[in-house]
Amino acid sequence: MGGHVGDVAEAMNGKKPVIGVTGPDHGGLAAWWFTRLAVWRAGGRALRITPRRPRHVQELDGLIIGGGADVAPDLYGAEPLRPPEKMAEEMTRGETDWFRRGLALLAFPLMLLIRRILTTRNPGLNTDRDELEQNLLRSALERDLPILGICRGAQLINVTLGGTLHQHLTGFYQESPNIRSLLPRKTIQVEPDSLLARGLKCAICGVNALHDQAVDKLGRTVRVTAREPNGVIQAVEATNKTFVLGVQWHPEYLPHHRRQQRLFRALVQTARKPRRSI
Repeated sequence: MGGHVGDVAEAMNGKKPVIGVTGPDHGGLAAWWFTRLAVWRAGGRALRITPRRPRHVQELDGLIIGGGADVAPDLYGAEPLRPPEKMAEEMTRGETDWFRRGLALLAFPLMLLIRRILTTRNPGLNTDRDELEQNLLRSALERDLPILGICRGAQLINVTLGGTLHQHLTGFYQESPNIRSLLPRKTIQVEPDSLLARGLKCAICGVNALHDQAVDKLGRTVRVTAREPNGVIQAVEATNKTFVLGVQWHPEYLPHHRRQQRLFRALVQTARKPRRSI
């Protein structure tokens, strides 16, 4: 604990906002390092948070809830559903499809290799992480800390505010495949006058996709700020907070896209500002 406090003090003395980044105890290292890089580029300092390495929200100026395991269905009053039998096959096919398109850039194969080496596949549920992140979220919401939810993080924001999830998205993709790719191969429509629109600065944007779940019924004070053309929700925001944004894709895996980096910059810039009284 003493080392953690020292890290926070050092970051604050350097006037860099301290941004907590959640993840699992095992795996998730690729997401952590890419997110850490994005926060550093935005002028902040990322501190990793896991069930075995918890931190108090009072140590933080902002919070990123990272991607990973599915949110436990009992948190939103649902029974577990059996996953589609071909889900693992679709994952492999989606992530390798772009090789067949003849992409020459070396960044994408390198990122994919790093992710496969450092990330645990099909992690299942992680109730310890659910509990940790929900406690952090509730405290951060009470203090009006800026929050960015990535993939699972966007889903957990909605659940924590009383919403529900689609456990599996196979039914939404009868005419087009459920794309799973690190490349921005999906198209989303962004709502104007939203945190997302001000960050991405586009109405129609390309994003990547590594998810099997998505937001279903909205939680309290939650609004939709981006969808796919088929209706799947791709971004949500809390309307009664300064900065609470959840995105279904993984902006940390798109470090070369300025639009995506701006999401981290907006989070860090908000974390620098004095928070309003709650």
